[in-house]
Amino acid sequence: MESMFRNTEYSVSAVAERLNSATAVDVHDAFGQCLDVPRWISAMASHLPFADDEAVGSAVFSAAEPLTSAEIERALLVHPRIGERPDGDDAHAAHARGEQSGVDGARRGIRRQLREGNVAYEKRFGHVFLIRAAGRDASEILAALGDRLGNDPDTEIRIVERELREIAVLRIARVLNND
Repeated sequence: MESMFRNTEYSVSAVAERLNSATAVDVHDAFGQCLDVPRWISAMASHLPFADDEAVGSAVFSAAEPLTSAEIERALLVHPRIGERPDGDDAHAAHARGEQSGVDGARRGIRRQLREGNVAYEKRFGHVFLIRAAGRDASEILAALGDRLGNDPDTEIRIVERELREIAVLRIARVLNND
């Protein structure tokens, strides 16, 4: 399943300007909320100053490419199962609650299928099923889950990496806007 996401699909205004004027600590914290991979955070910071918002989006997708399996595993630790509302009051939980809002209204049958699909996926791949939920409804997520269960592990880990980057590009504007 190829993503239809393009880094122009997010609404960003003055992200480059805000990153360029932020302190090093604030930049590091912002990037860490987007994708918790130290090598990626450092690579993103090395792009400063960003020429424009498009450069920020491009950097999200190219920084520290490819992520290692260990980096992906680390990044997945802050992502809940799709369809399960994360507890906690940290930034990662707050982002996940907002991003999964399209799943909240799913019918009971779809929620059950998502739970069962999550379990099957975790047994097959050894980690949580990750998908950019923002902009997708529960039926689309369920269909993607079913499709991705047929992937081999190498293909799937590259898809997970892409999904992590898509989530990061969507989060960066929210982090900087304190949304």
